[in-house]
Amino acid sequence: MNLHPNAKTTPYTREQIVKRVLRLGWAVSDVAQAAAVSERTVYRWMARYRAEGLEGLRDRSCRARHIARRTPEGRAARIERLRRRHRLTGAQIAVRLRMPRSTVAAVLKRRGLERLSRLEPRPPVVRYERERPGELLHLDTKKLGRFRRVGHRITGDRRRAHRRGGWEFAHVCIDDHSRLAYVEVLPDERAATAAAFLKRAHRWYRRRGIHTERILTDNGGCYVSHAFHEACTELGVAHRRTRPYRPQTNGKAERFIQTLLREWAYNRPYRTSNQRTKQLTPWLRYYNQQRPHGALAGLPPQSRIRRSQ
Repeated sequence: MNLHPNAKTTPYTREQIVKRVLRLGWAVSDVAQAAAVSERTVYRWMARYRAEGLEGLRDRSCRARHIARRTPEGRAARIERLRRRHRLTGAQIAVRLRMPRSTVAAVLKRRGLERLSRLEPRPPVVRYERERPGELLHLDTKKLGRFRRVGHRITGDRRRAHRRGGWEFAHVCIDDHSRLAYVEVLPDERAATAAAFLKRAHRWYRRRGIHTERILTDNGGCYVSHAFHEACTELGVAHRRTRPYRPQTNGKAERFIQTLLREWAYNRPYRTSNQRTKQLTPWLRYYNQQRPHGALAGLPPQSRIRRSQ
């Protein structure tokens, strides 16, 4: 129960008011003076106690019990029908039914239809996890801006503009089962660069006892190229691609990139992008060996490699 911040009485003090009048025989004026309330307030709590008992001493909702000019149920049902069947906006419904837009908006909000997204339930989230390390690796890239000094996003000063330093790309690879991650910052995301990164990631996982069986990427140009396909064939790795416009299929890589940006790329004001790149290796070591992972019951990714070996 939420009491009004300016309320002078609580259910306990109201019970004391009633007790002093009905049981102890105090005068109403004396009770009102002792509780720092008016005599009218004392009479009101006495009347509610006689009618409802102790339950009547609790706060009631300020909402009106009856609304005289509330929209008739038939008209409200028609508003809902136009919303659900024809997916009309509130303004369109108001024009068609010749009603105020505010009234239509109130009916839609009351029925939980103020947003079109609520007309259809969201599809259930499908979560999966491979049974063993190396069964599936997720690959993706993230564009990062090069810089030679701290920019306005950190300092807040836009007057000291400088030339753009171009772009660099973080190529990421994460194991589906263990979440063990491998990352390199490379100058571009061309086919040859992505293919070479795949080979180095394959060797990196192999040194840790993980045999790569298949990889999953999006439909970026570097991943659909002949050079990348030849690299997969050379390594004996099956290549799977996500469906178009379905980035959630590669969700583990997408989620890891968010963590990478928040905890490494944008975690501190680096003086230059080169300094940021130098901090990648220690952060990645921390992520794989020490950082608690929510999907792994608070254990780091390296712990799953030890258990599976």
